[in-house]
Amino acid sequence: MGGPLGSAMSAATGNGRADGGRTTPLRVDAQRNLEHVLRAAREVFGELGYGAPMEDVARRARVGVGTVYRRFPSKDVLVRRIAEEETSRLTDQARAALGQEDEPWSALSRFLRTSVASGAGRLLPPQVLRVGVADEGAPEGARVPQQRTQPGAGELRLVAGDTVLSADDDPGAAALLEVVGQLVDRARAAGELRADVSVSDVLLVIATAAPSLPDAAQQAAASARLLDILLEGLRSRPM
Repeated sequence: MGGPLGSAMSAATGNGRADGGRTTPLRVDAQRNLEHVLRAAREVFGELGYGAPMEDVARRARVGVGTVYRRFPSKDVLVRRIAEEETSRLTDQARAALGQEDEPWSALSRFLRTSVASGAGRLLPPQVLRVGVADEGAPEGARVPQQRTQPGAGELRLVAGDTVLSADDDPGAAALLEVVGQLVDRARAAGELRADVSVSDVLLVIATAAPSLPDAAQQAAASARLLDILLEGLRSRPM
C-alpha cells in the first residue's frame, strides 16, 4: 500500500542497522507489532466504534502509543486500513453468495448471515452507512436511500442525503455497493424482497444485527435472533 501508510510501514520495518544480524530480528519484531496493532484496532473499533482513541488501541496491543503512530501517522490512516480490510471481506462474502446460490433470496440471506456471524457490521466503513432523513414535508419514499445508475456509465452509486459515493471516491466501498446491489436486484426481481429496500438498508441490517456483547455465546445467539427478525422485515408479502 502506498502513501502515508506505506511510508509508515516501511519506516517501521526498516529502522534496524544493515550490518550483522540485527536487521532481520528488528524486521520480525516490527511485523509482529504491526499484527498486534491491527488485531487490537479491529477489536477496539469493533467494541467502541471508530471514535475510540489511539491510546485504547495501543493498550490492547500492549505497545506504546508511539509505536502505533510510527506505523500509522494518524488515526485516519489506521481507520482507513481497518475499514478497507472489512470492506474487502464483505465484498468477497457477497460474491461468494452470488456465485454459489442460485435462488435469489437464499443468496441474499446467506450473505447477511455470513456477514453478521463474522461480526462485520461492527467495522463497516461509515460512508456506506449514511442514511438520509427527508424533510418533514417530503414524500415518504424520499426517506429511503436509492440506487441510481448513471446513463451510459453502468455504475452503481449510493445516494444518501446529499452524499453520492462512487468508485472515484472509494473504489473498495463502491465495489461492495455494486455486488450487494446485484444481490438486492435479483431478490427484488424475483418478488422476494420489498420494493423499497435499498443497498444501504441491507448494509444497515448487517450493522444492526452485530451487537457487541461481553459473552460470545450470548452475542452469537442475540445476533442470530435479531437477524431472523430483520430478514422477515425485508421480505415482500403477498398482496
